[in-house]
Amino acid sequence: MRVVNNIASLIGETPLVKLNALAPEGGAAVYLKLEYFNPSKSVKDRAAFNMIVSAENEGKLKPGSTIIEPTSGNTGIGLAMNAAARGYKAILVMPDTMTEERINLLKAYGAEVVLTPGDGKMPGAIKKAEELVKEIPDSFMPMQFENEANPDAHRQTTAREIIEAMEELKKPLSAFVATAGTGGTITGTGEALKEEYPDLAVHVVEPAGSPVLSGGKPGKHKLVGTSPGFIPKILNQDVYEKIHQIEDEDAYETARRLAKEEGILVAHHQEPLASPPSMSQRT
Repeated sequence: MRVVNNIASLIGETPLVKLNALAPEGGAAVYLKLEYFNPSKSVKDRAAFNMIVSAENEGKLKPGSTIIEPTSGNTGIGLAMNAAARGYKAILVMPDTMTEERINLLKAYGAEVVLTPGDGKMPGAIKKAEELVKEIPDSFMPMQFENEANPDAHRQTTAREIIEAMEELKKPLSAFVATAGTGGTITGTGEALKEEYPDLAVHVVEPAGSPVLSGGKPGKHKLVGTSPGFIPKILNQDVYEKIHQIEDEDAYETARRLAKEEGILVAHHQEPLASPPSMSQRT
């Protein structure tokens, strides 16, 4: 039995699971990296932890500090969890279009939630967070969209774990596919994997309703944690060769099939698969 002294010690080392029913017949072996094995159920635990530890090492965070961050996805949940574990107060700023379940989850970790008008989207939340940092003494804003500790977390952990898994399987890695919110996961993981596998194909997935990476305009979609409506500073757009635009319902249907045919529930633990949220619940 694994025994640890802090919940953060359980971040990472998530398993790879081979697809069987949904794998293309006669095609490549497809593996999913199950990031919901992280303590707060998403890949964002990695970046949240690394941004906090990096800030501590740089003297930007010390006992009694307050972490303030604009968020619409799982990074906020990861920050709330890590802040609770390390004794910091957390204030998360988000558009008021976020679901009540997500807001309550943040509050369960002891975080304060500040809501901004939904029509302002993430830029409005960022502006409010910046105002709070100026008002609240000894506060720190990680700025997930431009903090290099975000992709660094994936260079150091996510990519390493995948490489070690491939060595164990004694198989080469030919492709890596991920979505992009802050861009940290696909940037850090993709860069490190390409150092190990120079011929690796990296593909990124984005909502068809908000095809910003493809040069389109931001719009409404139901794929939580993806496409913030702008190109994040930390996103390395040269790391991927192809962009796939995915319709909301196609994504939900694939998630349903994974649950029913593979026994793998991959949607966010607060987002219902049987009844996808309506447009009015998302930005």
